[in-house]
Amino acid sequence: MSETQSITHLCLVDGSGFIFRAFFSMPPLTRSDGTPVNAVLGFCNMLYRLARDSDCDGLAVLFDTAQPTFRHEMYPAYKANRDAPPEELIPQFSIIRDATRAFGFPAIEQAGFEADDLIATYARLAKARGWKVTIVSSDKDLMQLVGSGVDMLDPKTMSHIGPEQVFDKFGVAPDKVIDVQALAGDSTDNVPGVRGIGIKIAAQLIADYGDLDSLLSRATEVKQPKRQQALVEQADLARLSRELVQLKEDVPVSEAMDEFVLTPPDLDVLRPFLLTQEFKALL
Repeated sequence: MSETQSITHLCLVDGSGFIFRAFFSMPPLTRSDGTPVNAVLGFCNMLYRLARDSDCDGLAVLFDTAQPTFRHEMYPAYKANRDAPPEELIPQFSIIRDATRAFGFPAIEQAGFEADDLIATYARLAKARGWKVTIVSSDKDLMQLVGSGVDMLDPKTMSHIGPEQVFDKFGVAPDKVIDVQALAGDSTDNVPGVRGIGIKIAAQLIADYGDLDSLLSRATEVKQPKRQQALVEQADLARLSRELVQLKEDVPVSEAMDEFVLTPPDLDVLRPFLLTQEFKALL
């Protein structure tokens, strides 16, 4: 890293989201030794294009770990409804991390936390330094981070996600997304929410009462009897759901952000990796 080179615009890539997008967008592909590599190739293509076309001068890729997180300890049913990854994707997880490092990017994961928590933490630290932050993901859970100095980039459409797009999705500003998700729940992650309340109703309730705590403390004022009953009886579930969806911004990360500076890849490292994967066109 050059001593004079410093970061002004940091891209934080949701590596786990990239993996599944790459896997399902690419036809089956194996190396000559039989190892499946379709997700690896798709991932490399996406990462290369991002680094080439983005105006960021810092980049890091954040991954989920296979181990349970603090959310599983809090609520054992968290994400318990998800199927295991496809069998042919499993051996590609470690190769994709090798690919990230071969391109010269940090590949960061931390036991006990999700990639989203690492993204939230590094976004906070980068903002404190005055850097612009772009989160490369279409994950709705990350939309709570959008705001001054932080936007998102949907890697599928390469479209910008700012406060206006978050409002279109949730019906509230980014700083109220957690409250809406706490009420509506999330069937994808097995977050319970409150019975009978979806995104639109949740957004209206938060708009009417200001925030989740105010709503729950005044639940008996809600005019619809079934909705009122659900809010009174399931207030604790709503609070639990808020804890599950709220991203941690204080993960004790160890990777120094100065190392995220974007530099050309070391071809003595990248070339052997691409040759091993038999990605001759990319090379």
